[in-house]
Amino acid sequence: MTLEKRSFRIPEGQTFKGFACIGLFHFLVLFLIAFFLGSGKAAAQDKTVDVEKVFQWASAATPGCACAVSKNGQVLFSRAYGSADLEREAPLTTASLFDIGSVRKQFIAAAALLLVEENKLSLTEDIRKYVPELPDYGHKITLNHLLTHTSGLRDWTGLLPLANGKPEALSLILRQRGLNFTPGNEFSYSNSGYVLLVEILERVSGMPFSTFAQERLFGPLGMTSTKYVVTMTEVLKHRALAYEKQKDGWRHDMYWGNDRGGGAIYSTAEDMLVWNNALSSQKLSAFVTGKLQEPAKLNNGRKLGYGRGLFLETYRGVQEVYHTGGAAGYHAWAGRFLEQGVSIAVLCNSNAMPASGMAEKIADLYVTYSQDIPAPIGPPPALTGDALTDAKTYAGLYFNAQNGEPLRLAVDRDRLRVVNGPALVPTGKGRFKRVGANVQYMSQDEFELNFLSTDQVEFISMEGKKALYQRAKPVSTTAPDQQALAGRYTSDEIGGFFDIAPGKDGLMVRANDAAGPGFKLNAVDKDTYQMGGVLLKFLRDKAGKIIELHYSNPVVRNIKFSKAGAISASR
Repeated sequence: MTLEKRSFRIPEGQTFKGFACIGLFHFLVLFLIAFFLGSGKAAAQDKTVDVEKVFQWASAATPGCACAVSKNGQVLFSRAYGSADLEREAPLTTASLFDIGSVRKQFIAAAALLLVEENKLSLTEDIRKYVPELPDYGHKITLNHLLTHTSGLRDWTGLLPLANGKPEALSLILRQRGLNFTPGNEFSYSNSGYVLLVEILERVSGMPFSTFAQERLFGPLGMTSTKYVVTMTEVLKHRALAYEKQKDGWRHDMYWGNDRGGGAIYSTAEDMLVWNNALSSQKLSAFVTGKLQEPAKLNNGRKLGYGRGLFLETYRGVQEVYHTGGAAGYHAWAGRFLEQGVSIAVLCNSNAMPASGMAEKIADLYVTYSQDIPAPIGPPPALTGDALTDAKTYAGLYFNAQNGEPLRLAVDRDRLRVVNGPALVPTGKGRFKRVGANVQYMSQDEFELNFLSTDQVEFISMEGKKALYQRAKPVSTTAPDQQALAGRYTSDEIGGFFDIAPGKDGLMVRANDAAGPGFKLNAVDKDTYQMGGVLLKFLRDKAGKIIELHYSNPVVRNIKFSKAGAISASR
């Protein structure tokens, strides 16, 4: 039926009855159209109101966030809240650029997989084929190990604070003579692996990665606002400045140095939806999307909640792929809910509110979860009575009897938990199991702890492998003991040194040319000292003389510092 423009002059002798029927018909049609459009608009407005509640903390006087949501490729929501530049009172807009931090890892992974698909790279070959200057660790490290954070490479972000001066990330990585673990045995988030990936991609493609990313990723996909930046001081139109909240107001919080481990990606929330939808529709290729979302495997066959550049999780029956990012004051979250076609990006320019927490609230508005699978119920019940008394006796520091790895347990709000790790729930007398299974702690191991005594605990992996941990036994140190440990310790791997000396409050350590008295070391076991998450273990020769120390923190293990002699008099 074709609608034509008509003159509604009433023919002579015609009554209004027919026209009244026609008018009523058109009225009903127009009413139904208005109803459905109106109800849809109302629904959209309802979502908008709910989303805006998530960002109501942001104002013209504060930094804020940009948020975008799409479903099956259609943008449902895109707005920005807060200020991009507090000094110039410039508001954030949907065109504002943010440093997306480690969200960029999926772009690097996708680029590598494009070259794998073209047979220019291999997932299984030794990466020393592409980076021959990398030390031979006695174990093959593959491209797949780099992509899945299972390489064992020490994370350069945990090395840089120890270095003297400001070495580039790549040079620091290439100086390392040891690994955290045998490649493929564990998952340990390693920025070093992705620095090497960028280097490999540049060598194999014959072009800077910024050019490769533009020509093979951003350009073809229509990500018109996204850019890979190597020099952070480069002028970027629409860049939102990043801030840190302090007691007396806001302070700039950005990485201005040229070394960001190979570069950074600046993007908008809407461009991140373009990327997400390109992966969902396999625009790069089915191979690339498939490998990005394929769970990694350890050598023992355990599947992980991480693919290649993406975390993989299931929440209340809904599959979720995502990545978070942090770069000084910038915080980002970008992810997809596969079966429902929902894509969300939240990019922020301050540490005021975590992007991941806000993204979760927004997901609850747009994602339909299975009613048969309840939401997590929160922390486990608090312990009481004898159970709480027992838990307090188990708290403390333990060391793996075989490899010396630490395990710290504490009672927090009447619950036993791993320090900086998961909560533990009792399953019997002296037996506990972990709550949840996050890939970033113990490689997603759903382990149990069996306390053989208050000084020994058996760690039982989900595969049934057992390891014995023994409680640390602090020793009293005398002045001669401390003097025996005093001296300068140097490391060629780091290019830095420690000065260790007795102090007023005990043994003190100072790194490189840092000013001040340094930091106090707490004795936690024989020749073993702790400072927060840092462990220093002193080693002796057969005659009992101290010859070196091994330094470990949560992302690097057993870096050797050799004792070089007394501290320089100039110090």
